[in-house]
Amino acid sequence: MPEVMVTGSTGFIGQHLTKRLFSLGFQVTALTRSNGDISDSATWDALKAVETVVHLAANTFVPDSWQKPNSYLKTNLTGTILALEYCRRHGANFVYLSSYLYGNPEELPIPEASQLIASNPYALSKKLAEDVCRFYAENFGVKVTILRPFNVFGPGQSGHFLIPSIIDQINSDTVITVQDLEPKRDYVYVDDLVEAIVLAMRNRRDFDVFNIGTGQSYSVQDLIQIIQDIKGTALAVKAVGKRRHGEVMDTRADISRAKSFLNWEPQFSLKSGLASMLISRSSFDIVS
Repeated sequence: MPEVMVTGSTGFIGQHLTKRLFSLGFQVTALTRSNGDISDSATWDALKAVETVVHLAANTFVPDSWQKPNSYLKTNLTGTILALEYCRRHGANFVYLSSYLYGNPEELPIPEASQLIASNPYALSKKLAEDVCRFYAENFGVKVTILRPFNVFGPGQSGHFLIPSIIDQINSDTVITVQDLEPKRDYVYVDDLVEAIVLAMRNRRDFDVFNIGTGQSYSVQDLIQIIQDIKGTALAVKAVGKRRHGEVMDTRADISRAKSFLNWEPQFSLKSGLASMLISRSSFDIVS
């Protein structure tokens, strides 16, 4: 089987991806912090050649990006540039995990051709990295596939994120407290994202961008109700009534391109993904 390098292999998504790749028989080079800083060229110079790089390593917690924008740009942008340079030197294909970059969308569901908006420093780092990906594809012949996952969830996700925080509160038998009950999101289960990555590794088009979501959106209130239904609880819910500045009220992915070109579509609904997450949550390290 071909050899693939996975950066950020011990992260939330990285754990799931490396486990899946090993099960499929791939030779996996798992790049972690122990290999060095991905924004340092010496780290990449020390690595042997592989056929495909899946670039997951990034600073991802959006609130922190407002406090440390330079750190996010260094890791997420410079790290991507060096990864692309590695691919250019070794003739490797590149799969880049981007993010939701559409701000308040003008239409639902949201197609890949929609305007990209950097609404926070994290999003800025991802948007600029996408620009570099396109440049390397068009000018240096690096085959690049960009995936834009919507709201990913699953076992091993940090308690900083909404779904794990709700589950933790339910497990503690406390009042479920959230900031706002109204915002709606397109939630995609991590196993579905992993399958999209595996299919993207086989994509041989010169440059592609794909939304990865479900095409459906649920409010925070819907989400809490579904989790409580699965858990068999009926805890009180309290909304602080604090809405973030520039809050996006609804996101829903147009996944028609992924269906057509990757032959991918989600296998998990929000409810079945949550049920699976609750069963297998202890199988993965929680990433802080």
